[in-house]
Amino acid sequence: MKELLQRLSDRFSLKEITYQRDNLIFITVEKSNVIPFITHLKQHENFSHLVMIGAVDYIENGTFQLTYLLHNYSLHADIGVRVHVQRENPVMESIHTIWAQARTYQREIREMFGIDFPGSPDVDKPFLLEGWQNIPPMRKDFDTLKYSQETYFPRSGRKHYDPQNYMKQKLYPDKEPE
Repeated sequence: MKELLQRLSDRFSLKEITYQRDNLIFITVEKSNVIPFITHLKQHENFSHLVMIGAVDYIENGTFQLTYLLHNYSLHADIGVRVHVQRENPVMESIHTIWAQARTYQREIREMFGIDFPGSPDVDKPFLLEGWQNIPPMRKDFDTLKYSQETYFPRSGRKHYDPQNYMKQKLYPDKEPE
């Protein structure tokens, strides 16, 4: 992996490198370098499998972090390519032309986080949330409690339990409640 990192740093500007394990590293790159970087990893470094694309909302920094996890079968190694996208204009270039299955991940991320991937096939079609009218539910500014109180009103005749005490009683039935 060290030789690979040297070749990558000679060719690209790498912002941050995190060594997770001997066969797993995360590399942060500029948004403008993601497509050339990922293309290089696939075409020249044999990272032929797109494992997943994930997103994290860093509302405190005003960014989303996208992570493209790529696998190299001959090295039995993974690289997570990280990029930060501004929350104000969450748009990222699509990689569906590099890996066709990326369109599914991008469609899910668009629906759950509101990050757009212009040009990605069917990215505007509902993935899971047909008829969803609220802000994307995986954004940190989405109020889950308010949504559930407005959507799932209490039903008459139904018992309500404190979730913490209820789980303790289910898991440890012989122990006295506190």
